[in-house]
Amino acid sequence: MSRATLIGFSAILLWSVLALLTKATEPVPPFLLNTLTFAVGGSIGMIWVLRNGGLTRLRGVSWRVYAFGTAGLFGYHALYFSALRLAPAAEAGLISYLWPLLIVLLSGLLPGERLRAGHIIGAVMGFGGAVLIVGGGSAGYDPTYLPGYALAFGCALTWAGYSVISRRLGAAPTDTVAVFCLATAALSLPLHLIFEPTIWPASSAGWLAVLALGAGPVGVAFYTWDIGVKQGDIQMLGIASYAAPLLSTLALVAAGLARPTGSLALAALLITLGAGIAAGASLRR
Repeated sequence: MSRATLIGFSAILLWSVLALLTKATEPVPPFLLNTLTFAVGGSIGMIWVLRNGGLTRLRGVSWRVYAFGTAGLFGYHALYFSALRLAPAAEAGLISYLWPLLIVLLSGLLPGERLRAGHIIGAVMGFGGAVLIVGGGSAGYDPTYLPGYALAFGCALTWAGYSVISRRLGAAPTDTVAVFCLATAALSLPLHLIFEPTIWPASSAGWLAVLALGAGPVGVAFYTWDIGVKQGDIQMLGIASYAAPLLSTLALVAAGLARPTGSLALAALLITLGAGIAAGASLRR
């Protein structure tokens, strides 16, 4: 297993606490949360770029790469933060974590790859878990949660597409992620001012959660994931990623932010196993 693949694994561990930290930042609205956390994550990355002479590398990158990366990070997190404000965190988080399954399915469409029976079986199981969430979940069926669930599914599609297409942009240095983060913060600020009330974290714990989000799941994780998907084994990362929905749900339950119901456990199991079966099919090529 390559060093780049191991580096990519660290992003999965950090993302397993994304839902937990997002809930801890309430009642900060989504675009403001985007602004604050990506300002932190982008600043950390830019310090690293300056210390390693990365400015020269950044000048040679096409504007299309910057536009693509910013759209991926901004789009995913605007959808994700909104989803967790509109629906229960555990259920919305599980739906958003269909992205590992979708990465495996989409990577099967890359040159030299093809979809197999295991991919289809995994997809059916994963989406079955999502249907179970929409139909019930720990909070029971409530149509008011449907917009949040739809946004969460949009998260999954956005991040899977971003990760797979990033493979085609392998020449772009990881330094560019710092620019993506700062541009996402800059894009989110005017949208916050136009569409949202300004509500700051309600306590010092809320501010610490904002800083932790920016430093970890919305900071270092992007740099390590970028290295993993561009230089490592993307399908092996897909296999490791299927643990993310289960770890995320366990973190929420342990923190008392989700009830450990049977339907929630079954949904987590279906989504996790579905991604695992699909990833296994890729390994048996």
